[in-house]
Amino acid sequence: MDANSYRHRGLRRALVEELRRKGICDDRVLAALGTVPRHLFFAPAFQTHAYQDKAFPIGEGQTISQPYTVAYQTELLRLAPHDKVLEIGTGSGYQCCVLLQLTPHVYSIEYNPVLFEGTRKRLTALHQHAHLVCGDGSLGLPEQAPFDKILVTAGSPTIPRPLLRQLRVGGALVIPVGDAQAQRMMRVVRESEDEFSREIFEEFRFVPLLGRAGWGG
Repeated sequence: MDANSYRHRGLRRALVEELRRKGICDDRVLAALGTVPRHLFFAPAFQTHAYQDKAFPIGEGQTISQPYTVAYQTELLRLAPHDKVLEIGTGSGYQCCVLLQLTPHVYSIEYNPVLFEGTRKRLTALHQHAHLVCGDGSLGLPEQAPFDKILVTAGSPTIPRPLLRQLRVGGALVIPVGDAQAQRMMRVVRESEDEFSREIFEEFRFVPLLGRAGWGG
C-alpha cells in the first residue's frame, strides 16, 4: 500500500495522536489507521480533507466515516489476527483496509453497485485483498458463515437477526442501532447457540442500513 509521501505519513501520525487523545487506546488499531493512506480514498480535489477527523461525502448519498468512528468500531471488535470478519457496508473501502491490517480474513458487502465497482477497483490498485460482494448486507453472507466478528458501518433500526445467526459462539457483532437521526453503538456477543449478551456505548450518526433486514424491511 503506497503511503505516497513523507508529508502524508506525518499527517497520519498526527491523526493517530489525535485519536489517542480522544480515547482510542488499542495500539494495533492505532497502528492500522497510521498505515492506511486515507487520502487515496478521496478525489484529488478533496485530499486536503483526508486527515481531518471528520466524515466526508463519497457520492451515492454515502460518506467515508470519521477516523474516530472507524477506530472506535474497530477497537470494539477486539480483532484477533486470525479472526474471520464480515463488514456490512464497504463504502469507500477505508474501513475494510483498516480491518485488513489486523486480519487477512475480511469479507465485505456493499449494497450500492456503483460504489461497489469503484471500491473494488480502488482496493485492487492498493493491493488490498478482501472478499468483496455486492448485495444486501443486512442479510449477511450465510454461505461464508460462521464469522468470528461482524461489523456494521450503517445505522440499523434493529439488530438484524440474520447477522446474529451468522456469528460463531463467542463471536461479536458491532452495530449502530437507532432511528434516522442518531444511533447508539452496540456490541452483541453470542454466548451460546441461543443466548446473546449486549453492551451499549456512545451515540453516533450513520447513513442508513439498507436492505430487507434494515431500513428496507
